[in-house]
Amino acid sequence: MMTALSDPRFTRAVSDDGSLATPFMKCLARLVRAQDSYGLWKDKCDAELLANFTVTEEQRRAIPIIGDPDPDVLLRLDLFYAAVGVAIEERSGLLISRTLEISDEGIGRVLFTTRRLVVLSKTLRDVHRFGFNTLGKCAKTGTKLIEDAIKSIEAYPDVARA
Repeated sequence: MMTALSDPRFTRAVSDDGSLATPFMKCLARLVRAQDSYGLWKDKCDAELLANFTVTEEQRRAIPIIGDPDPDVLLRLDLFYAAVGVAIEERSGLLISRTLEISDEGIGRVLFTTRRLVVLSKTLRDVHRFGFNTLGKCAKTGTKLIEDAIKSIEAYPDVARA
């Protein structure tokens, strides 16, 4: 059995500078911990929990494109975009609705809306291979999505708050 410290994903996650301290990654870690209904992960550090969000190029190439996406990948995808939605709510003070639809082929769309404004819309491709090379890339992508949504809210504040 491989220990966490010898797992390359965990080693890469720990060596990632400052990405775990970003508000988005803290939010993502909270949501991952919320999935632990039996307390099995309470002694694990955030880097160890979030290491599953990293997928190396070799791992990505080994994942077949044909077939239904793996349930673990779908959970990671759902948690990632749920964290984006929660972070947008925290920053804007608005209630955000998230719609995530994925076909069996691994193609889909995610929408974040207020009551009357679509603040973020993203097409998803190759869901089978969802993951990031490093936790830094994960933090950067999540933060950029949040910033884009906040810019939409600030551009149309009356519509967003209606």
